[in-house]
Amino acid sequence: MKSMLICLFFAGASCFLQSNAQTRLPVIGIATSIENDSLARAAGFTFLEETVRKLLSPALSEAQFEVNLSKLKAAHCQVQSCNVFIPGYLKLMGPSVDEAWVLGYVDTVMRRAEKAGIRLIVLGSGEARKIPEGADPVAARDRFITLARKMATIAQQHNCLIAMENLNATETNFINTVAEGNRLVTAIAHPNFRLTADIYHMLRENEPAINIEQARGNLVHCHIAEREKRTAPGVAGEDFRPYLAALKKIGYEGRIMMECKWTDPAREYAAAVVYLQEQLKEVYHISRKK
Repeated sequence: MKSMLICLFFAGASCFLQSNAQTRLPVIGIATSIENDSLARAAGFTFLEETVRKLLSPALSEAQFEVNLSKLKAAHCQVQSCNVFIPGYLKLMGPSVDEAWVLGYVDTVMRRAEKAGIRLIVLGSGEARKIPEGADPVAARDRFITLARKMATIAQQHNCLIAMENLNATETNFINTVAEGNRLVTAIAHPNFRLTADIYHMLRENEPAINIEQARGNLVHCHIAEREKRTAPGVAGEDFRPYLAALKKIGYEGRIMMECKWTDPAREYAAAVVYLQEQLKEVYHISRKK
């Protein structure tokens, strides 16, 4: 009898923990300069996303990189992800790709990311990944898949992930939706090459939230901003709840990073956090009632 009660106790505790984990809200972060760290932390952000160009780029000397490491160590927000990965002049698509140059660049970035404790690099880089005019899109995609696997292998060696980001059609002609990104990541089939869902770009492309649900297993990161002017959550009153509900449905445990245009950060940061948190809480409350 005693052993049965113990089993029932642990079974109940397990169910409670699983239920609690399922209703845990994603953490809200911000994509901004490390110089805004104190302001971001005071507003309620705990994670900050900087650019590869500013923190990790091979164009930076080792001395400059060491200065950046000191800034990261002193920061109030944790910096575990970076965006603006590949500069526009370093092409990833088409017959003229310089693979050795690309992989050398990636290796330096990933080596520095590992040293800095950064574990995820967002691959937006719309200009770098644009399919050149006149190039065969199928052949270009196939070559990119081969190159991406090599990039992912380098990332794996340095305990980092590359997360491909959907960008709307005004910024690039390759991977404009989460659905396309999900198919590409599935084709690349490397554990260190995954997917970022950018809800701003989804809104621009009128992409339905259900595509997030279909990316379960590949989706590891998320960006967000309002549709019309890429403003912060709450400025135009954007309803993100369908997309947040999709994240909830797949058990998303990554971060939601605000990647927005700000006019007055000191005033807007805290208000944006409150607005997005309220929508998250509403979505999770509705989910618990179902």
